[in-house]
Amino acid sequence: MHKEILIIDDQPGIRMLLTDVFENEGYKVTTAADGEEAIKKLYENRYDAVLVDYKLPIISGVEILRKLEQDNINVPIIVMSGLADEIEKELSEFQLVKEVLGKPFDIQQLVGNVKKIIG
Repeated sequence: MHKEILIIDDQPGIRMLLTDVFENEGYKVTTAADGEEAIKKLYENRYDAVLVDYKLPIISGVEILRKLEQDNINVPIIVMSGLADEIEKELSEFQLVKEVLGKPFDIQQLVGNVKKIIG
């Protein structure tokens, strides 16, 4: 049974890169380009982990977190952001957030973090 990851980022290059990396690691990968699409997918499917960009069009990464916690959808989340230092405190209130990763990030570190969270 493959572990499934949802990657939410508005930059196609990042979605493609992370899809390649995680599929090569044996994960099943689904992507979403904005918060609205992500919410839809999160309510239709169960994921083992979610990688979400903090800044997204339509519905932000933080709004996604609020909605998931409010609806008791329990999934480990790694937030990716160019503002990692500034947002760490804001994100610490969310139980679902396992890691805040600064952009640009180290791919091997990200893979290691995912493996640590979901195996």
